[in-house]
Amino acid sequence: MKIYIDGKYCEKDEAKISVFDHGVLYGDGIFEGIRAYNGRIFRLDDHLARLEDSANAILLKLPIPLKEIEKAIVETVRVNGLKDAYIRLVVTRGVGDLGLDMRKCKGNSSLFIIADRIELYPEEFYEKGLTLVTSTIRQKGLDQVTPGVKSLNYLANILARAEATAAGAQEAILLNATGHVSECSGDNIFFVKNDKIFTPPTSAGILVGVTRNVVMELAEKKLGVKVIERNFPRYDLYSADEVFLTGTGAEVIAGVKIDGRVIGSGAAGPVTKKLIKHFRDYANSTGTPVYETVKTK
Repeated sequence: MKIYIDGKYCEKDEAKISVFDHGVLYGDGIFEGIRAYNGRIFRLDDHLARLEDSANAILLKLPIPLKEIEKAIVETVRVNGLKDAYIRLVVTRGVGDLGLDMRKCKGNSSLFIIADRIELYPEEFYEKGLTLVTSTIRQKGLDQVTPGVKSLNYLANILARAEATAAGAQEAILLNATGHVSECSGDNIFFVKNDKIFTPPTSAGILVGVTRNVVMELAEKKLGVKVIERNFPRYDLYSADEVFLTGTGAEVIAGVKIDGRVIGSGAAGPVTKKLIKHFRDYANSTGTPVYETVKTK
């Protein structure tokens, strides 16, 4: 495995950053999880736009222009010979001292890219669905470091997922300060009721997922259903016809049991199955090409 670090490639065992990097010391940085399907990188422009927004929000200057980051991502997938891949793009504040002052990080911010394979859930889970529980951890408020920033500090998400694991579930639901559903530890959440699809709005404290946006587009174009964004309590999930999650790693997957309550039929429902198919068809036919076709005269 070749890993890109600040303009150079190195082997996995040699890929290292300084212990004085503020990304290590304080989680001071941002990241993107990106997928490649069939030799094409999925919605790369959307991921880079979100990366830039996150950087601006935390006063982080990207070390190289977005176009160069795009080229580095494509090249990292290419040098690893991958067609289907999970790509982790990370930008840290860079090397500083043991204090909090970002001005002490006098060098450029650091950027590294990992491209590898991923299977977040076995294929059978896309038919039988996931079990979810509500976490005791609350989503950060919009008056704090907004969840819209995809920062390196994922401790709340990790602890929420640990609660799910301890309860024998695969995912955890986070509520916000008002008790409304926000998102899951690693995914956005939707529910279906009476042929309508609902999802929390950005004001609920969510990361605006790239897959979330694609699924909302597909629901309207392929199913003729415009997704309604509104605040809602857990009751709406408990009484839903279907619940499904979206995320770069999970793609589109059903939630069939929440806090001990069976949702719908207890398996992936018809709307979820259609969206899984439409998403996979779309993901495998679009994107930024990694391997350009060489034309011969």
